[in-house]
Amino acid sequence: MTGPTTPVGPAPAPGRSRSRRVTPRPHWLLTGVLFTVFVSVLVFAAFVNAEFTPDSVTETGGQQSVPEDIRSGGPIINASGEQPRSFRLPEKTIALTFDDGPDPWWTSRILATLRRYDARATFFVVGSQVARHPDVARQIVNDGHELGVHTFTHPDLAALPQWRRELEYSQTQLAIAHAAGVSTSLLRFPYSSRPDAIDDRTWTLVRQAGDLGYLTVVNDLDARDWARPGPQEIINNMTPAGGAGAVVLLHDAGGDREQTVAAIDSFIPQMQERGYRFTTVSEGLGQTLAGPAAEDGSVPAGATALSDQTLAPPDDRWRGRALVWAVHIADGTVDLLWVLFIAVGVLTVGRTLLLFVLAGRHARRRRARDWAWGPPVTEPVSVIVPAYNERAGIELAVRSLATGDHPEIEVIVVDDGSTDGTADLADALGLPNVRVIRKINGGKPSALNLGLALASHDLIVMVDGDTIFEPDSIRRLVQPFGDPAVGAVAGNVKVGNRGGLVARWQHIEYVIGFNLDRRLYETLRCMPTVPGAIGAFRRQAVVGVGGMTDDTLAEDTDLTMAIVRAGWKVVYEETARAWTEAPETLSQLWKQRYRWSYGTMQAMWKHRHAITEHGPSGRFGRRGLPFLALFGVLLPLLAPLIDLMAVYGLLFSTRVETAAAWLAMLLLQLVTAVVAFRLDRESRRALWALPLQQFAYRQLMYLVLIQSTITALTGSRLGWHKLHRTGQATVSG
Repeated sequence: MTGPTTPVGPAPAPGRSRSRRVTPRPHWLLTGVLFTVFVSVLVFAAFVNAEFTPDSVTETGGQQSVPEDIRSGGPIINASGEQPRSFRLPEKTIALTFDDGPDPWWTSRILATLRRYDARATFFVVGSQVARHPDVARQIVNDGHELGVHTFTHPDLAALPQWRRELEYSQTQLAIAHAAGVSTSLLRFPYSSRPDAIDDRTWTLVRQAGDLGYLTVVNDLDARDWARPGPQEIINNMTPAGGAGAVVLLHDAGGDREQTVAAIDSFIPQMQERGYRFTTVSEGLGQTLAGPAAEDGSVPAGATALSDQTLAPPDDRWRGRALVWAVHIADGTVDLLWVLFIAVGVLTVGRTLLLFVLAGRHARRRRARDWAWGPPVTEPVSVIVPAYNERAGIELAVRSLATGDHPEIEVIVVDDGSTDGTADLADALGLPNVRVIRKINGGKPSALNLGLALASHDLIVMVDGDTIFEPDSIRRLVQPFGDPAVGAVAGNVKVGNRGGLVARWQHIEYVIGFNLDRRLYETLRCMPTVPGAIGAFRRQAVVGVGGMTDDTLAEDTDLTMAIVRAGWKVVYEETARAWTEAPETLSQLWKQRYRWSYGTMQAMWKHRHAITEHGPSGRFGRRGLPFLALFGVLLPLLAPLIDLMAVYGLLFSTRVETAAAWLAMLLLQLVTAVVAFRLDRESRRALWALPLQQFAYRQLMYLVLIQSTITALTGSRLGWHKLHRTGQATVSG
């Protein structure tokens, strides 16, 4: 599943900010450790959650290496030593064996049935299931039954290397040791069958298991209960012929075992009436071994093989406890992630629908023929341009501002201690309505405050030094001030350098995330940011909240929140467009977004008290801040986990369902993009880069937000990074 359409964090629009020049502490080690632990848990979860099919269909290969005595012998095989032996159960002796459990529901019902008829059985358990349900495994032993190893994850052992096979056995033994306090020498391979079906591959496994001290147990009769043919058919399948003894294969997990329970409930009393005994595999083997010994005093070959459960060593019990905890942690993590997967999907769909409804309503209202903010605004405007080392773009920016078609424009360039001749270039333009003010470097807020103090007019436009305005942008930007309740106006920021792939991704992000979101925020009256690249303010509104501050690295967000809390309306004017230069390298982009997301978190924390206040401030606190926290911080923070979970699902779990959910989210992204581009009257040709954005660019944004969150939580202070400008931003279309 891809992440939400919101850009990472409720980021300020493009702008330059210089607050504290403190060396950042990126916390890569902590991030890397957390990520490594998380991935390790998922890998372990994939191991213990491996899906399997019942022991149903097997194919027999060549049998050249399998001794004839084994193929035609009994279902209990001791393959240790030079003379492998197999054993059958005595006549009228049945060992019911149950595979794939324990299951808290079906195993418990089977145990109750066995208890009712005082019958004993053997349960070949899957280690991961024992770890999840240790109480059921313990009850099996307490009821007098025995446990056997059926591997930890139920794989096809022939396809695994030897070390992995041994791990499957040993991990199951540890789980049994923790759950029941015993160890076992009985082993049944997944997908095994009768002795005559043992082929060369399986025989190799049997010999290796024998060397490890295991007795391999196959079966005489397969009840085929996995096919659910009906209780009577199951009874027919597991009834021995002619009074012979038999090891019978059944299942107590892996699906609906109602027919299995019903079958044994009828089968056991029927066979007991015919003189049959129900024993464990070990008890039956003991009876077989004791028979010849009673006649001639000798001990048959193989009689020394360990065939009874023994107490597990204390070390194994403690190691088993650790294994069980690891399984629980892995299961809990996966369960939590699936919940988050669904929750994020619901939130994303809900947010998208909200965007469609409110942003669409906003666009229709603004484009209605009778729409007007009020009387046309022709009052003079003061444009403040804070500039620090903006030599590459300052001339185009200032000229575009000074030559706008608004009746009267004053441009004030505040050079904040530039060392590259920025002020000289602005001065050399010789434009009559441009003033250049030089000051000692003090940061963007101080430059804006100085410009505000020197401005001649009450309508203030704040512009970054790398931004180019269209001829009518200033005039359109100030028209909302025809409504006396409007205190600030956010303009429409466009990426002016769309040639490179990274910049093109940002162009898509600006249209989908920033500008579409601003329509939503205006409708909800909780606009969080007037972009530093193009924003207009009433002097009264700015002065009333104390002007610009350097409390955060997102001074434009901080100011906007303060103005909204003061009761002013903050609106979005889509027709006022400004073209900015977006970072063209991933390194530059990282620095910019790191500052944006961290600064926004600072602003949210600074204004947190609005949640408990009344009036406009309380409305913003209870509407805007939760919306920002949920969709601007929490949802993007969870998004990488969701992407990772989607990969996990595709590789290890429900592939079809996961792929369908992933494709549905991609389609939702595409629909959102098309709507956003249409509302913004942008060419949809750029959307060819959208799929790549989902799989590359968005991952970078996730890491930025994670890094910013860790920086905030650890109390570190982040400094400003000056972005390299090339002056390539141009007006397009």
